[in-house]
Amino acid sequence: MVRSHVLICGGTGCTSSGSAALREALAEQLKANGLENEIKIVQTGCFGLCALGPIMIVYPEGTFYSRVTVEDIPEIVSEHLLKGRIVDRLAYNKSEDAGEDAAAHEMHTSLNDTNFYKKQKRVALRNCGVINPEKIDEYIAMDGYFALAKVLTEMSREDVVQTLLDSGLRGRGGAGFPTGLKWKFAMGSTGKKYVCCNADEGDPGAFMDRSILEGDPHAVLEAMAIAGYAIGADEGFIYVRAEYPLAVERLRIAIARDEELGLLGDNILGTDFSFHLHINRGAGAFVCGEETALMTSIEGKRGEPRPRPPFPAIKGLFEKPTILNNVETYANIPQIILKGADWFASMGTEKSKGTKVFALGGKITNTGLVEVPMGTTLREVVEEIGGGIPNGKKFKAAQTGGPSGGCIPASLIDTPIDYDNLIAIGSMMGSGGLIVMDEDTCMVDLAKFFLEFTVDESCGKCAPCRIGTVRMLELLTKITEGKGEMEDLDKLEELAKYIKSASLCGLGQTAPNPVLSTLRYFRDEYEAHIKEKRCPAGVCKRLLSFSIDPEKCKGCTMCARVCPAGAISGSVKTPHVIDTTKCLKCGACIEKCKFGAISKK
Repeated sequence: MVRSHVLICGGTGCTSSGSAALREALAEQLKANGLENEIKIVQTGCFGLCALGPIMIVYPEGTFYSRVTVEDIPEIVSEHLLKGRIVDRLAYNKSEDAGEDAAAHEMHTSLNDTNFYKKQKRVALRNCGVINPEKIDEYIAMDGYFALAKVLTEMSREDVVQTLLDSGLRGRGGAGFPTGLKWKFAMGSTGKKYVCCNADEGDPGAFMDRSILEGDPHAVLEAMAIAGYAIGADEGFIYVRAEYPLAVERLRIAIARDEELGLLGDNILGTDFSFHLHINRGAGAFVCGEETALMTSIEGKRGEPRPRPPFPAIKGLFEKPTILNNVETYANIPQIILKGADWFASMGTEKSKGTKVFALGGKITNTGLVEVPMGTTLREVVEEIGGGIPNGKKFKAAQTGGPSGGCIPASLIDTPIDYDNLIAIGSMMGSGGLIVMDEDTCMVDLAKFFLEFTVDESCGKCAPCRIGTVRMLELLTKITEGKGEMEDLDKLEELAKYIKSASLCGLGQTAPNPVLSTLRYFRDEYEAHIKEKRCPAGVCKRLLSFSIDPEKCKGCTMCARVCPAGAISGSVKTPHVIDTTKCLKCGACIEKCKFGAISKK
């Protein structure tokens, strides 16, 4: 009889940290101690707190072990699983997510008590970190496929669409278009139809969709089958980023099991409804995340956007009526069907219902995956859930929406996060990337980074995006190199205006957002680069100068030894000097100096 379950994260993050080896070591130790029939090992998806992986949770106690290594396994087995004594040094506690002294607080054995989890509301992520994504029985035990059974036996197509309309669910892929309205348009079309899932998650720092597919693939498959029933489609495609091999593998396993059990394929659950699903690997281009480019890629053509109208609900994949939603949008739908539109609409704000998943990264203590009700403030996400900025640094800004979004300054940290509020302050929800920046971030350099990404990923089909973004990047490069002029700021804003209004697809239309938002809130940094030839954050190398304080220098020679350009000279136990004409401004000398004698300006 099983008395304990040990959940070990099997998502990409923890897998890269060695969680597979942990499972093997644990299985060996359990067998060696005669516990193989009493303790069950469960491979799960992502728990969310990626900063502390690999993660292991022991139930029924709920003890959360973080940063576990293979060497820790014998102690966990002998102390906890055999003797019932928690291994305190490995157990996660409330102080860790607040950056405080661990010894000053009692240990937590419930995830919901920690700052990282207690303000979260997991809907799309409800099964991630809870079930084995490769075991369909575990998904069914969590009410899996009950929603599909309900729509096939109790609801008309119109009922399903109306439920989504009443719920207020908006697309989680970026634009925030009402999901029920999109389905309604497709339902009204005739002939062959398709259902598509956008899992081509290309934003830098975003991993929401990947984690859902790795941790709860059946939720997406069930929702797509519901979508097929609602609009009258019998075929669907999941377009997955090629760099997500684990997500692809778990999708393949899930689809195969569904087909074996009659949950996908012909005559699902004994009804006259049939639905077949296919997996397409992404073409490796960011633009293929745009809905018309994605469909063009599935058709076997170069992934380029198409003019709209006609919209995909009228003329989409293979020129047939098609609905396309992203992974997170689909993951909400089974719960909406089971619990009702009012349940979902009770969360969030008036115009942004439900929850939103964010990939929290950058200069933040708790990097990872979070899901919060719409309307949660940025301060709550950064300071409470995220644990604040490490190393005593100050919060400077947060970037939402990836290359298509904008920067939210510290002065707006109390802004409730929802679709309309973010647009009002010059940003956007996007798919859910949330990158936090501290005082050491140069906002001009940041805008340049995102524009470099956009220039590289532009498909080149339309001139405003193909040429305009390159011109903007040239101006930003000029400014970061100390060659900028004040007129360049006017040129940037003028170019941005034309690119936003004339580009063919969403990639080009939103490409100027990082530049416009940083100009709006951090114009003083642009002016410092131009007027003073100075980077206030000390990031832009062409504007930096390194010097050695003779009062602090002890003449240890370490800086001279690590300088790759031979730019530092001086005798032992005498102050050294830097030849600025040779200096590469790499910063190696600062990293090695133990006396704080080297500074950059």
